[in-house]
Amino acid sequence: MRTKNTVYLAQSLDGYIADQDGGIDWLSEIDNPQHSDLGFAEFMADIDALVMGRNTFEQVIGFGQWPYDKPVYVVSHSLAKLPPQIQGKAYLIRAGEHELIGQLSKLGHHRLYIDGGKLVQNFIRAALVDELIVTTVPVILGSGIRWLPDTKITHKIELVSSQVLLNQLVQSRYKIHL
Repeated sequence: MRTKNTVYLAQSLDGYIADQDGGIDWLSEIDNPQHSDLGFAEFMADIDALVMGRNTFEQVIGFGQWPYDKPVYVVSHSLAKLPPQIQGKAYLIRAGEHELIGQLSKLGHHRLYIDGGKLVQNFIRAALVDELIVTTVPVILGSGIRWLPDTKITHKIELVSSQVLLNQLVQSRYKIHL
């Protein structure tokens, strides 16, 4: 069975996923009185595991409480080990993108959530992303961390759906024809 790899992220209007210091505080400025998860729980119900870059992992650890009930595979060549409080929840993996997909597939993970700027760029470059779910926030950061590679992508990208959320965000779903 082939894996389905999905990128699910929020970006600023100018295409950044974090500010120049790696901060994502600008996301909390969204007026969300009903505390909508913007479809995230529904998305998470349809995946088997998360593949996360080191910087994103360190950001998530900083939140305090571990937010995921699915296995998380942290891709890092610099981390020696993961903190003990997430033992059995997250696993350190050192592999290239294709090898990683093969390893996770053997573990029964066929629907993957790919998360983290550099990791997403690497997966897109390796033609391993099947779907993009991008929520655009009406803020301009001017600089920061990009998620799109600085490489031309020749695969056809099809807009599947687009919706306005909270009268201020646009969430678009794209299929990448590999």
